[in-house]
Amino acid sequence: MLTHGEDVEAQALRKRGWTISAIARHLGRDRKTIRAYLNGERVPGVRASTAPDPLGPFLTYLSLRFDDDPHVWASALHDEVKALGYAHSYPSFVRQVRAAGLRPHCEACHGVKGRDTIEIDHPAGEEIQWDWFERRGAPWGATAYVLLGTLPHSGRVRGVLAERMDQAHLVEAMDGVMRRLGGTARVWRTDRLATVIVPGTKDVQPSFAPVAKHYGAVVEPCPPRRGNRKGAVESSVRFVSGRWWRTMAATTMHDAQASLDRFLATTGDERPRRDRGGPSTVGALAAREPLRALPAAPYPATTEVARVVADDATVAFRGNRYSVPPGLSGTELVVRHRVSSPTIDVVAASGAVLVTHRLAPEGARSLVRSAEHRASLEAAVLSSFTSDRPCDRKANRPPSRAARAEATRLCGGVSLEPTVDLAVYDEIATGAR
Repeated sequence: MLTHGEDVEAQALRKRGWTISAIARHLGRDRKTIRAYLNGERVPGVRASTAPDPLGPFLTYLSLRFDDDPHVWASALHDEVKALGYAHSYPSFVRQVRAAGLRPHCEACHGVKGRDTIEIDHPAGEEIQWDWFERRGAPWGATAYVLLGTLPHSGRVRGVLAERMDQAHLVEAMDGVMRRLGGTARVWRTDRLATVIVPGTKDVQPSFAPVAKHYGAVVEPCPPRRGNRKGAVESSVRFVSGRWWRTMAATTMHDAQASLDRFLATTGDERPRRDRGGPSTVGALAAREPLRALPAAPYPATTEVARVVADDATVAFRGNRYSVPPGLSGTELVVRHRVSSPTIDVVAASGAVLVTHRLAPEGARSLVRSAEHRASLEAAVLSSFTSDRPCDRKANRPPSRAARAEATRLCGGVSLEPTVDLAVYDEIATGAR
């Protein structure tokens, strides 16, 4: 094996007209070794393997199998070549197949891999890109759903946490993101979310069309299998997931939302960017983006979440607790809220509205209980009390006659109670005298 220095020297001497034999004598190497390096057959610093290629006998078979099916699973091929005499493990097989480059490239399945790319021009204020990311095992004991909206021109990103990813929560979160961005762009770019786009088409869902009209935006889905078309928000997902979520210390959704807002307004907006005038930041570029003004009120979507009634006859909703009639502990009710409405409805499984409460500030940890519910709950609790003397747990209570009779029956008629016969004692005393 030649080192990189010896390889450079051999190449230089060859260009001067030295023969291979002269170079070999000069470097103290074999002529065949020098010839292999000069011809590009070997790489400096890499020792040639003397072991036979374990995949060599099966290359023709594997090439034919990939011609039959370019997407055949490697595990299936491993089973087939093992039956033909291949003796190595599955990880070794996969590594050797990749090194040999046997699997043909599939343009439709590889996304942007192996394809030319170019930066897409994004005029200022032209587009917002949307995407969800979800993380299981959130500190508050549920799955965290975060909707991110990114302005691809400047790179500014804002996010809103939601309890679910249905259409109503999506609309509410989009309004929250746009109000944090300070406006909306002309185009909303999304992937093919079933809550936005009719599956299998490019058409907007009929239930989502009024939302876009309310904000005056045009919805444009990404082409199928072309996630790089919304690469700005994909990058934002990686950035927020790695820089914020992995180190977040909040234990409630409300605190997590406040943490996310601080992070994006500081670290997110301070990221360096280049402008035509020179170095800049995300925040500086975003401040000059001409966004469209938002409507005074959000779109009136109605969100619904299921809640289990606690022992104190309350249900939790966005950092507060709201009372329900007593006697429902452990049952599941639905909390219904119309976006921007100052009230919430607690609905039974039958669809009947049990109570309407005024909405408390989010995350205030308030207990909202009506006077009627308080009086009813107090009466129910007090009625379960008794003024009778508590049970005497230290009293002597031997087995009753019925219990003793049952014990005798279980023992086959033999009484378990001790029997004292004084005549026996009299006989023993007489004999002793």
